[in-house]
This record gives sequence, C-alpha cells and structure tokens, in this order.
Amino acid sequence: MAPSRYLTAATIFRGKISSREAEVCLPPRPSFGALLIMMFPGRVAGVCPWIPDNVSVSLVSVPPVGQTQSATALSNSTAIQEVFKRTAESFSSMFKRKAFLHWYTGEGMDIMEFSEAESNTQDLIAEYQQYQEASADDDEEQEAFEDEEAEQ
Repeated sequence: MAPSRYLTAATIFRGKISSREAEVCLPPRPSFGALLIMMFPGRVAGVCPWIPDNVSVSLVSVPPVGQTQSATALSNSTAIQEVFKRTAESFSSMFKRKAFLHWYTGEGMDIMEFSEAESNTQDLIAEYQQYQEASADDDEEQEAFEDEEAEQ
C-alpha cells in the first residue's frame, strides 16, 4: 500500500476555549504534513500541496450537553480508497453470483442500478488514486494548458 495523502482536515472545538488555546493545540500549518508523517511513518505522504487552506479550525462557544469542552477532528485522506477497493471487490463477487439480489429487486430496484453503483465506485477509486499520485507541478501544468486553450 502506497503512503496516503491528506487532502483536507478540519478541527472543531466546542465550549469555552479561546482562539489562542486552539492554536496551541494544533501545529502551525507548514508543519502539519511533517506532524502527520511522524504520527504515521510509512503510511502518510503528507498534505496536498495544491489545495490552499486545506486545514481549518472552528470554534463554537456552546459546549456539548454534559461536558465543558470537546474537540473533533475530521479529515479526507486518499487512504479511504483501500476501503472502497475491498468493498467493490466484495460487491463484485456477490453481484456476479446474484447473491441477495432478490431482496433488492423485490423492493423495486433495477439490476442496472447495481451496475451503475459499481461503476461509480470504480470511478471514485480512480479519482482518489489520481489525487494520491498527483503533485503540485501537475496542477500547474493543467492550469497552463487550460489558459492556452482559453486564448485560442
């Protein structure tokens, strides 16, 4: 498995917490990728360089019920494609055998909906793979190509 790349990340603090306290809890933006690489050696390639401001922090003054403070971190990583691949393999295996299909067709689903879902999952896997292998240079080249086409 190739090292994954974080596309975006968000942290939400709830309760009585100042923006200064939130900043102390999180590493500064330039070292965010380095922190992830240290936390997950060999599994994380860092953050996505071509998405500006891909890390956000939110402060909500209302604490959760029964607590004084809480923090939640969310992220979008290319590692999710491995889960999609395993799910797609299981789905394909069962769909070829038409296992459990009668339960869904009996409720009104069409067999083509299953084929479309399988195709959409493969597209999603390919898109995440593209993001994992892409670099900032690729994005700049694409923008230059689009600018040339616009001029013509």
